Amino acid sequence: MSLHMIEEPATGAVHPLWSGQHALWALGFRPFYILAALLAVLFIPLWLAHYLGWAGASTHITLGWHVHEMVFGFAIAVVVGFLLTAGRAWTGLQTPYGAHLAGLALVWVAARVAMLTAPAWLAAGIDLLFLPMAAWSMYRVLHRAGNKRNMFLIVLLGLLTVANAAFHGAGMGILPIGQVAPIHAAILLIVLIEAVIGGRVIPMFTDNMAPGAKSLVLPRNDKIALAVVVAAVAGWVFGAPGPLAAGLAFLACCATALRLAGWKPQRTLRFPLLWILHLSYAWICAGFLLLALAALGIGTASTAFHALTVGSMAGLIMGMMTRTTLGHTGRKMVAGKAETAMYVLIQAGAFLRVGAGMAPLAWRAGLLIAAGACWSMSFALFLLVYAPYLWRARVDGKEG
Repeated sequence: MSLHMIEEPATGAVHPLWSGQHALWALGFRPFYILAALLAVLFIPLWLAHYLGWAGASTHITLGWHVHEMVFGFAIAVVVGFLLTAGRAWTGLQTPYGAHLAGLALVWVAARVAMLTAPAWLAAGIDLLFLPMAAWSMYRVLHRAGNKRNMFLIVLLGLLTVANAAFHGAGMGILPIGQVAPIHAAILLIVLIEAVIGGRVIPMFTDNMAPGAKSLVLPRNDKIALAVVVAAVAGWVFGAPGPLAAGLAFLACCATALRLAGWKPQRTLRFPLLWILHLSYAWICAGFLLLALAALGIGTASTAFHALTVGSMAGLIMGMMTRTTLGHTGRKMVAGKAETAMYVLIQAGAFLRVGAGMAPLAWRAGLLIAAGACWSMSFALFLLVYAPYLWRARVDGKEG
C-alpha cells in the first residue's frame, strides 16, 4: 500500500489547537513537516551569519550545533513524521495522534530551544528524549501488528540515538572523540534508511505515474546493493584503512547507480513528483563517490557529506513531504509550478553547496550564500503553499 492511500475515520468538527484534536495532530507528518521546514528556513541563515562573521560570537551557534541541528533537528523530524505516517499504512493501527503527537512535537521543540540556549548537560538531557520516545511509539505499533519486516527501522532509530548520545558525550568531554564522527555515522544511517525505503517506493511511484516505465526490481540484486551500502557505511564509521574504505564506497556508488538505472529515471522528466526522487537518489551515488575520493585524500569528507545531506537527504525530504502531504490531505497527486520551483531550488542549493567545497577559496563565501538562499527559499515556499494544507482538515472530509 502506498503512503498516499492512508485513510482514517472522520472525526467531525475541528477543535482548538490546544485540545489535541486539531487537524494538525491527526497524523505524524502534519506537525513534523511544518517544524522541519521552519527549522530549515531559519537555522541555515542563522548559521551562515555566524560562520561568515556577520553576527556576534555565540557559545551555542558553533559548527557542532550546525551539523547536529541539520541531522537531529531537521532530518530526524521528517524521518519521524514520515515513519509515524507510514506505520499507519503498514499496520492498519493508529500511530500517535492528538495529545500524544503534540507531546512528541513539544519535546522536539524544547530540544531545539535548549540546543540554542541551555547548558550542554541540560540540552543533551532534553535532546536525548525525543528519538527514544518516537522509537518506542513506533515499536509498539509494529509489535502489536506483528510487522517484523519494518522492525529494522527501530534498530536504526536506536543506533541514531547512540550516535546522538556520542555527539553530546564528545561535546562535554565525556568521550575522547570529535563531534563530527557521530554526525557522520548518523548521516550514513539516514542514507541507509533512504536506500531501503527509496527502493520500496520510488519504483512503485514511477510505475504508477510514468506510462511504460516498468521499473526493473530484482530482490536478490537489491539485497546485494543494500549489503554493499551497509559495508561502505560500516567501513567509514569504524575507520577502515583508506584504500578499503574507498573501495567499499566506490562499490556502494556503483551498486546504487545500477539500482537506480533499473527504475527508469529517463521516464520521469515530465513528472516533477518523480524526477525529484530519482535525482535526489542519484546524489547517494555522488556522495559515495566523493567519499571514496576523500578516503584516498582527494577532496574532503565535508564535500561528500554535503552531497549526501543537501543533495540526497534534503531532496528526498522535499519530494516526500510534498507527495505525502498532497495524498494525505485529499489533494490530487500533481506537482504544479510551486512544487517544481521548490525542487529546482533545493537541487540548485545542493550543486552550489558541493561546488563551494571544490571551488577556490575566494569563491567560497559567495557560493555558500547562494546555496543557503536556494535552500531557505525552497523551504519557505513549502511553508507558504503547504502549511495551510497541513494545518487544515483533509479536503475530502477524512482524517489524515
